[in-house]
Amino acid sequence: MNPQALLIFTMSLLLGSSTVISANHWIMAWAGLEINTLSILPLISKTHHPRAVEASTKYFLVQAAASTLLLFSSMTNAWFTGQWDITQLTHPMSCIMLTAAISMKLGLVPFHFWFPEVLQGSSPMTSLLLATAMKFPPTVLLILTSPSLNYTLLSLMAIASTALGGWMGLNQTQIRKILAFSSISHLGWMTIILIYNPKLTLVTFYLYSLMTAAIFFTINIINTLKLSTVMTAWTKIPSLTAMLMLTLLSLAGLPPLTGFLPKWLIIQELTKQELTVTATIMALLSLLGLFFYLRLAYCATITLPPNSTNHMKHWQTNKSVNMPAAILTMLSIMLLPLSPMIMTTP
Repeated sequence: MNPQALLIFTMSLLLGSSTVISANHWIMAWAGLEINTLSILPLISKTHHPRAVEASTKYFLVQAAASTLLLFSSMTNAWFTGQWDITQLTHPMSCIMLTAAISMKLGLVPFHFWFPEVLQGSSPMTSLLLATAMKFPPTVLLILTSPSLNYTLLSLMAIASTALGGWMGLNQTQIRKILAFSSISHLGWMTIILIYNPKLTLVTFYLYSLMTAAIFFTINIINTLKLSTVMTAWTKIPSLTAMLMLTLLSLAGLPPLTGFLPKWLIIQELTKQELTVTATIMALLSLLGLFFYLRLAYCATITLPPNSTNHMKHWQTNKSVNMPAAILTMLSIMLLPLSPMIMTTP
């Protein structure tokens, strides 16, 4: 892609996200979301591959429908209450429509159907943007309106997202689809705690984005997109594939690593709110995700391919690991000791 065009689209993404985050009026938030959608579409379809064009078309249709529903819910609220302020969403029907609209934007169950397909049709770096940066503005809107939202509906969607994200990821062989279902599962964790502790939702989102960025940077460096080619990638940069295993285990939420922190805090908060059954269900459903993270880690570092492999062996290259990947990987593994500071941040 032309560097000037890439700069324009990147600046437009920053502008759209900043507009949504700083908006008080629903029309400004809607305009920011539209700027974001129109900026990411050329980045999805830049390879001119039929899958990329299909992915950008699906993304456009879903995001346009979600934006329309969001605008309709805010107009309905303004019609009944006279309020256009984001934090003053009080009409019950508007709250339900807004929950549906934001769920479509984020890819929460039952509006998740578009997300794995769009990620599969995009390049790794565009997939990273879709899984992290593009989800930040809708998450902020969800947090701003959280006091008005229906907790029962959010809880059902969160548990369904965690269950389906883990269940559907079990049988995947494409790394981008595995990471898409991982994203859906983590969205469930963010949503379940939204009403009780919005700050914890943001902490979970930040740490999820950090770990996902480390994985996408790594698969971009070793240039593998399928489980079958991950098995031969260890010959390229052995140390990097070893760190990939630790990052995947961190994303699964195993204790000494960074990813354990948000799940620990969420289960603790749910228990404080006397939602022990919900906390138990979420903890058990996270085992589904742990299975496919372990499967991916096993393929990346522990398994050697059979001699009859259809993929050519790669020579170990002198390609240096770029600095962002190294920094993100270290943060994805070693942030747990900072948990007291994160917990006491106002």
